[in-house]
Amino acid sequence: MNFFRLVILSFTVFPCTLFAQHASIDKKVDSLLSLMTLEEKVGQLNQLSSDFAVTGPITKDGDKQDRVRQGKIGSYLNVTGAARTRSLQEIAMQSRLRIPLLFAQDVIHGYRTIFPIPLAEAASWDLSAMEQTARIAAVEAAASGIHWTFAPMVDIARDPRWGRVMEGAGEDSYLGSSIAAARVKGFQGKGIGNIDAVMACAKHFAAYGAAEGGRDYNSVDMSVRKLYEVYLPPFKAAKEAGVASFMNSFNDLNGIPATGSSFLQRKLLKGDWNFNGIVVSDWGSVGEMVNHGFATDLKDAALKAMAAGSDMDMESRAYVAHLADLVKEKKIDILLINDAVKRVLYKKFELGLFEDPYRFSDEKREQAVWNNPAHVQVAREMARKSIVLLKNEKLPALNQAVLPLSSSANKKIALIGPLVKAIGENNGFWSYAWPDDSSRVVSLWQGVINKLGNASSLIYAKGCEITGADTSGFAAARKTAALADILIVSVGELATMSGEAKSRSQLQLPGVQEQLVKEMVATGKPVVVLISAGRPLVFNWIADHVPAIVYTWWLGTQAGNAIADVLFGDYNPSGKLPITFPRSEGQIPIYYNYLSTGRPFKSDTDNTYVTAYKDLPNSPRYVFGHGLSYTTFQYGALQVNTSTISKDQPLQVSITVTNTGNTAGDEVVQLYLQDVVSSIVRPVRELKAFEKISLKPGQSKVVHFTLEPSAFSYYNDSLALIAEPGLFHIYIGGDSQATQKASVTLL
Repeated sequence: MNFFRLVILSFTVFPCTLFAQHASIDKKVDSLLSLMTLEEKVGQLNQLSSDFAVTGPITKDGDKQDRVRQGKIGSYLNVTGAARTRSLQEIAMQSRLRIPLLFAQDVIHGYRTIFPIPLAEAASWDLSAMEQTARIAAVEAAASGIHWTFAPMVDIARDPRWGRVMEGAGEDSYLGSSIAAARVKGFQGKGIGNIDAVMACAKHFAAYGAAEGGRDYNSVDMSVRKLYEVYLPPFKAAKEAGVASFMNSFNDLNGIPATGSSFLQRKLLKGDWNFNGIVVSDWGSVGEMVNHGFATDLKDAALKAMAAGSDMDMESRAYVAHLADLVKEKKIDILLINDAVKRVLYKKFELGLFEDPYRFSDEKREQAVWNNPAHVQVAREMARKSIVLLKNEKLPALNQAVLPLSSSANKKIALIGPLVKAIGENNGFWSYAWPDDSSRVVSLWQGVINKLGNASSLIYAKGCEITGADTSGFAAARKTAALADILIVSVGELATMSGEAKSRSQLQLPGVQEQLVKEMVATGKPVVVLISAGRPLVFNWIADHVPAIVYTWWLGTQAGNAIADVLFGDYNPSGKLPITFPRSEGQIPIYYNYLSTGRPFKSDTDNTYVTAYKDLPNSPRYVFGHGLSYTTFQYGALQVNTSTISKDQPLQVSITVTNTGNTAGDEVVQLYLQDVVSSIVRPVRELKAFEKISLKPGQSKVVHFTLEPSAFSYYNDSLALIAEPGLFHIYIGGDSQATQKASVTLL
């Protein structure tokens, strides 16, 4: 046996003995790379989907298992379960160099335990809670053989017509950056290589959330300064948090498809940011550059994607078909291939897969976490924190606000609407449908029964479907309402109405649901409307005429229990909107941190020769940061430690917040900053800090913020971060319309 064959045998049979225990991963990667053929290298950059659960159009092309044996597949997506991943990994161990597979999956808001959709979680403004749900998702996914999740999505989205708004953290860069870091830390835990951690992926790089017209996959055209200021910060935060991978986006950015953008991938990400993880394409986005008119054919697309810095090709098969030929034709430098392969191999070593390819495919561990009651309790707590109380008026007949309801009062409660007994809709888009969901996912109906102990005081009518024009159920709903003292009407979207490829031009409640609400209000009974959706909807009549409105999003496994906790006052709602709610689609895009104009908007009643609509108020229906409580909070005078600061001096800001009601509650204290005069027009205000506090009735707390010098900085036209001398206003309150104000001058 010659030496070359001996080295291969030593590495593949005894991977731990080939390299000294203290050798760096880099050395291990270089040693393995030296043994690989060009075709094997290219194979590591090829990611294919199984035919199991798909997130895009499947291409069936021969025996994928044979490709694994040949070393022509480096990663699989949509393969889950310890047994399934083990069986495929066993096939990978039959390849010449026995390089293990990476198993990737869209674990977006939970795996076995489904948590609220990411936009709903963002409404909690609770970073530790979001880190915890990502942590649990990672524990459950890793136990099922998954190494890599395609989350978090950190795209800033100011257009709720875009269906994927449900998958992110909303419209604000500061909040979005904080959430991005929390979720990365949750998924990756104590570090990649621990068997309860998965590699996170910051997506979609970049500016996907700004697709024109809110239409998925559409073009994005913006200044580079706006890109740096608004859309890149959450990606930078994910990178600083140690995210293992980035996924490029479907859109073109200023005429260049992101998958083929050297500026995004080589200059910015791998250059300026020194990112050393994997850059993976989105589903088929390498090949789609042909559709863009950016590449002539699949071979040209492979050339341009690799040259631009896209390391792994998901599902377009461009790399495996053409990269080797492009190297042989001297159109692609082998050094680019080597760099991409090193990034993939490094993560496989870091995960410990060369030491034990099956370490994540442990059926006993999978069963141990499958129905963990602690995970379910966290899901309930997260769902409660995600609920936003939009409106809660005091009714003269009740001499109190509609909510919370009393669980002990001898009153008949009618639960009406198409979502009362829904199961799957509670999980929303990007979730797993398990065979036992009917017994695991808690509907609103079951949640209220659980709260009251029995259904003796409950009556029900569906009223209508979520979609369609059938009103034949209205009569039964009216009869049911006549027998009740209070009406809870549950309406919203189907789970398939918000998500990828789910852009909508009309955001009103679908079908005849609003008509059903009108019928219930006409009864004269107190009405509570619950709205379950994946995005902001337009519901002006309801907002004007219904006394109590609760936005319940899609809350996951424990939806019904969480909603009941809020309705009956066992949990005081504390959610705040992470995205502005419009009055009409005609206002979109609408967001709180808009730029000052030469003819600024004054008021909804004074719209002459100012930036305003003639047929619609400028103001949104509900502002960014809005959310009510069952108690009230009073903000004292805003205090700053100095009226002038230097460019390298932090500013200390404080305010006293008091619970002036009779119920303990949580408040999200929000700090906004306005740069009054600058060389580039600045937003009217920008979120720069927040803190969630808990207060008992009558209790006060002094909330302290430190504004670092970077808070006063912005990007100029040369993309330099600058802080110009001048006046700054600081606002603190419970939403983006905060009125408590102080001023400071930057010298």
